[in-house]
Amino acid sequence: MNKKIKVLAVMAASVALATALAGCGGGDKKQAAADTIKIGGNLEMTGGSASYGISAKNGIELALKKINEKGVLGKKLQLVVADNKSEATEATNAMQKLISQDKVVSVIGPNLSSAVIAASAVNTAAKVPAITPMGTNPNVTVDPATGKTKEYNYRTCFIDPFQGTVMAAFASKELKATKAAIMIDNSSDYAKGLAQFFKENFVKEGGAVVAEESYLQKDTDFRATLTKIKASNPDILYVPGYYQEVGLIVKQAREAGLTVAIAGGDGWDSATLPEIAGKAALNNTYFSSLYSPDDDSALNKEFTAAYEKEYKGKPDVFAALAYDSALLVAKAIETAGSADTAKINEALAKTKDFVGVSGSVTFNEQHNPVKSAVIIENKDGAQTFRTKINP
Repeated sequence: MNKKIKVLAVMAASVALATALAGCGGGDKKQAAADTIKIGGNLEMTGGSASYGISAKNGIELALKKINEKGVLGKKLQLVVADNKSEATEATNAMQKLISQDKVVSVIGPNLSSAVIAASAVNTAAKVPAITPMGTNPNVTVDPATGKTKEYNYRTCFIDPFQGTVMAAFASKELKATKAAIMIDNSSDYAKGLAQFFKENFVKEGGAVVAEESYLQKDTDFRATLTKIKASNPDILYVPGYYQEVGLIVKQAREAGLTVAIAGGDGWDSATLPEIAGKAALNNTYFSSLYSPDDDSALNKEFTAAYEKEYKGKPDVFAALAYDSALLVAKAIETAGSADTAKINEALAKTKDFVGVSGSVTFNEQHNPVKSAVIIENKDGAQTFRTKINP
């Protein structure tokens, strides 16, 4: 055998070996794929609402850890996370990636209503069910143009009309407020909807709205606006925004001498809020939520103990609702008896009397659960359970 033939022979052997190895590797990957079912997490891992996505990811992972002790249909559930960067456009891109590239059978998230609404076009077109832990705007599950339910979108939280009603009643009856000022994040469907429902119900309770001001996400200086609000002499300031801006608003309101009660919605729920606002500034502030870690149910005690052991801190509402969302998806896959997205969606739509750490879930015709609300009061930087309000 001459030198040229030897070289060709070695090259041929190398190609054959590489092909064989690639075949073995491919087989391993196919086997791994056959043993897992992928669940997507379209979450706010960075950006202005990163606290929400990180908590949600923790909740989902904790749920999957529990689920995978037994498995579903003889398989393990695997979480694949795409960072939506707390933005609606990025949420659409993340949804596309999870469905087209990662081949997930269901998606949990986003948490921000605007992001869910934007991304819903993608999962609807692909016929892949998506469930948001905390998207509370009514348009998350209903197309406002047609009034029809979005067939592939669900939520585990209550909706803004109820949340606005709850805080309006609390402000009027418990805090004895008669004059309210409202600061609205005009870049957020969540904030605009919640402000509207609070205003309508506060007026029904006999109160008056003496000032309405607006801001945009990522604004940092609210002093001029707060000076105008202070001049209107309100009993309460309602700020249905997200924690990053809310923290600065509360801080600057106190610095401006605005000592009245300040209230908001579940977008306040973040361990970062006291760091931004300052613990003392948060005294006499309240927000509505779906969940309190102080709930004394056996199910919640088990969940909070497991969460604290795993993550060295108490769970917030985003962790709890994401945990329940993961359990709901797993139950739907099990009920469907298949990883087929159409069958999973059909099983989700028929969910009835599911009991989670944040309460029971029976989806109505608009894919919304009917749930209770809690009012959380901030005291020296710590969240304390104030009261529970049933629908």
